Amino acid sequence: MEDRLRELWDFADLSATESRFQELLERTSSDDDKAELLTQLGRIEGLRGEFGAGHEFVDQAEAMVSPDSTARVRVLLERGRLHRSGGDAAAAQPLFVAAFVLAKTRGDAFLAVDAAHMAALVDDPEKWTKQGLEIVAGSDDPQVKEWFGPLQNNLGWYYFENGRFDEALVAFEECPEAYAESGKAKTLKALGRDDEAASAARRALELLPHDSFEEWVDEMKAIAAAE
Repeated sequence: MEDRLRELWDFADLSATESRFQELLERTSSDDDKAELLTQLGRIEGLRGEFGAGHEFVDQAEAMVSPDSTARVRVLLERGRLHRSGGDAAAAQPLFVAAFVLAKTRGDAFLAVDAAHMAALVDDPEKWTKQGLEIVAGSDDPQVKEWFGPLQNNLGWYYFENGRFDEALVAFEECPEAYAESGKAKTLKALGRDDEAASAARRALELLPHDSFEEWVDEMKAIAAAE
């Protein structure tokens, strides 16, 4: 199942996103639908660093949700995000797990993958990333399929950071090209395969988004020059 609220988000313009959710909230009558919108307003406050205000929105949502609804999944997920962003990973972990279990049971595939992605940030990265990838592999939903690149990329970096370079290389090679080349470049460099690393780094620079971090650009340029 797709995330019907996703199209309302613009992470580069939280004020405009907030206005869209507020306007829709005013036109919504169902408690569960209202609760879903309130959780998104809570997420916006969390992205602003206003965690208390974020929890207040989620509190309002929690008071009106049905027990096994999509709205309940969102309450768990956004409460977890607020705790994690506020520095309390221990409080976030069981909420992400509960969101994953309920979303998967309901068939809310997009939210289940989102919950697995978040659980990977506070628990076992390999386990939860693979859980998310399993759902992606079994879905025909284009929105759900879009999770493949970020999750596969995260798995590659987990292997890389733990010195599992051969597994990292396989993971990066399976990524969509935009995610793969920088990971391949660093991994090949770590394996001592400098010529291949330089080639991957040059390709990464060709795919470079205009707003990429300067440090990332410098790192790729250094690998490309070390052929």
